[in-house]
Amino acid sequence: MDGRYYDMLEVRDPAQREAALMAALPRIIATAKEHAPAYRERLANLRPEDVADRRALAQLPLTRKSDLIELQRRNPPFGGFAALPPGAAARVFASPGPIYELEARRADFFRMARALYAAGFRSGDLVYNTFSYHLTPAGAMVESAAAALGCPVVPAGTGQTEVQLRTIADLKPTAYVGTPSFLKILIDRAAEQGGDIASINKAMVGAEAFPSALRREFAGRGIAALQCYGTADLGLIAYESVAPDGSLCEGMVLDEGVIVELVHPGTGEPVPPGEVGEVVVTTLTPEYPLLRFATGDLSAFLDGPSPCGRTAPRIRGWLGRADQSVKVRGMFVHPPQVAEIVRRHHSIVRARLVIDRVDSADRMTLRAEMREPAEPEAALAATMQAVTKLRGGVERVPEGSLPGDGKVIEDRRPIG
Repeated sequence: MDGRYYDMLEVRDPAQREAALMAALPRIIATAKEHAPAYRERLANLRPEDVADRRALAQLPLTRKSDLIELQRRNPPFGGFAALPPGAAARVFASPGPIYELEARRADFFRMARALYAAGFRSGDLVYNTFSYHLTPAGAMVESAAAALGCPVVPAGTGQTEVQLRTIADLKPTAYVGTPSFLKILIDRAAEQGGDIASINKAMVGAEAFPSALRREFAGRGIAALQCYGTADLGLIAYESVAPDGSLCEGMVLDEGVIVELVHPGTGEPVPPGEVGEVVVTTLTPEYPLLRFATGDLSAFLDGPSPCGRTAPRIRGWLGRADQSVKVRGMFVHPPQVAEIVRRHHSIVRARLVIDRVDSADRMTLRAEMREPAEPEAALAATMQAVTKLRGGVERVPEGSLPGDGKVIEDRRPIG
């Protein structure tokens, strides 16, 4: 290898990668059933060897991040999803909610080293880590990844800007990890006070939006910044990369240790190629085997391999949240309710619930693509009222006319 890639897995033939992932899938399901009580119950009648392709995987139930608080409350501390007891973990974290996560006793448990490497981090780089070390896992996730690369870490954490500027000036780290907004604060404060942070020439950022204007500002100050996408439960999901000429590649490359699906919000059904869907991830992590974990985030797959030479599938990055629940006339309406309306009417190809306001009153309209023979619109309206407990209209629209942006509920009401 020429040093551009973390390992040979990144440049595998796509068919070889898919075969390896599908071969690992039954093994991880067997591990989950044997060691994780929640999966032993959920998958009681399932034979792991029967789940060896994506079609079979799509039949498994989703586990939603939003459900973990209640699941963990009922079965502490991990809701029955961990395959090892707390005493066998390296660390146990508490994210807001609270939601508890674990780190097993092995190097780079969250697989973040691959993203750091793609961002140009190499052995010997002094990494300035500004992700939080207080209860939540982000700081530890990056530290274990940097250690796997042979990079010493300054465990800076968050806050204390003045102290941090002095530390950077004294230690002269070459790499920054944290949110893009905090890097912006450090740059601006250093400029105001004559501080020296010029040693930082590379960065991996995450946990919030990274506007292109801010990326250009960093580049203008000599900092090449790339972003990654991951969660406290799953670890790394995808990461940005650069082409051989140094230009930023479109989208994010999927990590080698996850199986990613994009599904219609409110259901577990995969979306057609190119459409926006909710990111659902299955990890190949034996200590914490999350199967079809619905993140609540929206994304879409990109066609073709990345110009960087990595052959894993790419996603467009974070495109919003899948939870489109709205309140209409004092009642909440949720995406699964729209899915239930569609399920009850076989002539509906696709539907979108549109909420707007006319003369200060909320109006709800189900826009439906329908095949022949089409069921009466009055029947759809009756089902909508039965499912949502709200009256609404129905508008039939031509097949293919609804946008493939992942929305099943569209709130057009003005804010304020």
